[in-house]
Amino acid sequence: MNMHIALRPMQEKDLDALCTLVVNEEIKKTYMLPDFEDRLAADRMARRLMALSLEETHFVRGIYADGALAGFLNDVEEENGRIEIGYVVHPDHWNKGVATAAVKLAIKALFEKGFHTVRAAHFTENPASGRVMQKAGMHRIAYEDDFEYRGSWHHCIFYEITK
Repeated sequence: MNMHIALRPMQEKDLDALCTLVVNEEIKKTYMLPDFEDRLAADRMARRLMALSLEETHFVRGIYADGALAGFLNDVEEENGRIEIGYVVHPDHWNKGVATAAVKLAIKALFEKGFHTVRAAHFTENPASGRVMQKAGMHRIAYEDDFEYRGSWHHCIFYEITK
């Protein structure tokens, strides 16, 4: 991969790219996002993600590939020094190492923030995300769960890395 990947708070100039991510039908197959009734609703969610990316109490970051917003990463749950993250990368950047580089950067940053364990999960129908987690140094754990999303049940496989 020859791209420069960075994680950072999102800015107003990223709004269109962020809206494109949250309404992308391919992304919504494997990342739990609502259907928005219109562009205004998608815009509201994108603005909320941007605002959260500026807060120290949350870990929400834009994933930038060569300076352009290519995805985002967010905290899902925190408990006793463990944080679960989720991530989205635009399909144009799939299979290019962007997600793996972003997850590695997130793990490093979260360990520096004091977390001792970073967890992530993927639907069984999205094995590519499991490969991203493995390449980022995470290991599959015994915990699995099922979630209802878009009218279907999805089995989730969990991975962790401990400092």
